[in-house]
Amino acid sequence: MDTETAYNLALDYLYSYVDYSLKKSSELAKAHFELGRMRALMGLLGSPQESYPIIHVAGTKGKGSTAALVASALQVAGYQTGLYTSPHLQDYCERIQINGRPISHARLVELVEEIKPVVAKIPKLTTFEITTALSLLYFVREKVDAAVIEVGLGGRLDATNIITPRVSVITSLSYDHMAVLGNTLALIAGEKAGIIKPGIPVVSTPQPDEALKVLQEVSRERHAPLTVVGRDVDFKLLKHSLDGQTLAILKHKSVILRIPLLGAHQVVNAVTAYTALRVSGLSLSEAAIRKGFADVHWPCRFDVVRREPPVVLDSAHNVDSARHLRQTLDDYFPNRPVVWVFAILEDKDAVGILAELKPRLLHVVATQADHPRALEAQKIADLVAATQIPVEVVMPAQAALEQAIELAGKRGVVLVAGSVAFAGEMKTAWEKRSHV
Repeated sequence: MDTETAYNLALDYLYSYVDYSLKKSSELAKAHFELGRMRALMGLLGSPQESYPIIHVAGTKGKGSTAALVASALQVAGYQTGLYTSPHLQDYCERIQINGRPISHARLVELVEEIKPVVAKIPKLTTFEITTALSLLYFVREKVDAAVIEVGLGGRLDATNIITPRVSVITSLSYDHMAVLGNTLALIAGEKAGIIKPGIPVVSTPQPDEALKVLQEVSRERHAPLTVVGRDVDFKLLKHSLDGQTLAILKHKSVILRIPLLGAHQVVNAVTAYTALRVSGLSLSEAAIRKGFADVHWPCRFDVVRREPPVVLDSAHNVDSARHLRQTLDDYFPNRPVVWVFAILEDKDAVGILAELKPRLLHVVATQADHPRALEAQKIADLVAATQIPVEVVMPAQAALEQAIELAGKRGVVLVAGSVAFAGEMKTAWEKRSHV
């Protein structure tokens, strides 16, 4: 059997289990999340997660960027560095990386075959639980020196929460997945704070008061020293352009960092990543952090894939991230009309996201993502039409991108946003278009 056939069969096997990322919100709300299955699975695999130091990253927004920054710095410092994130943009193997390279299709096939007999012993495992186990096992087999693990959903009952990290990181908290995590910031913060372990340092981005209060209470109860960026660590943005941003972390001797990621929120993520590295106990120089941050690659986060006329791919999919997106558009493309290629999943706050972006919109091209939870393009168009913004439905998504480019002309900005999956789909479409 050739490798790609075997790889697709391995994916079929993984997806034959329950994958809550593909389920509608009504089904997600009924999900039974608990850590017993995961503990049993890891025990049968020899508890590989105990073999290397881990930095654990939770949060509503920014956790992927923060994890990527941390991993990039560790790699430059000479650590064989594992990185586990989700969801993927274009290929499932992106979720499991070592030193920036995704696990190969062939290696994933091998590991899937290896764990099948073990998985069969534990009822009701999910796709995410099995994939998490694969990543932790792969990292020990490849002798990583450290790993950065991103939480999938929430924190307290997330499959990744069977690890004991060097530091627990909590990035920006806002409203998302309310059917599972709760409909107040305090409840959401309580779920995210579930990754806080007794005596293990915690680093948090600036948080709304309601959320910060919960993080402080849980940290105090668990005797986990809490460092809050913006309160305990001062910083400022020095300059920004389409080439990147320069920031200073203000201490007795200022640390100057440069990142290619755009937007004020990415400055906060960088300071959070820097602080997490410094409290982790892992040894790395300021020079390694500077180079790691400057070299980080994290696509589809205000990703300007063409500068003139501008085409931007973004993964914003809740109201808070849409607010950051609008602010970033204002910073980099002020006074330029935006044509938005809009596709979203049915459980997201499309109306709230639309309200945040409305001041910048010239036109919306509504389409549908290739995802089981995708909201129908016509329903998106109806929501947009109710706000008096010009809108049209174009299918498939590739054609929607072409229509937006034509509508934007030389003056406008083409924006693609609405979900991570859609951003990845459009990244593939853009790459195909660019190679024609």
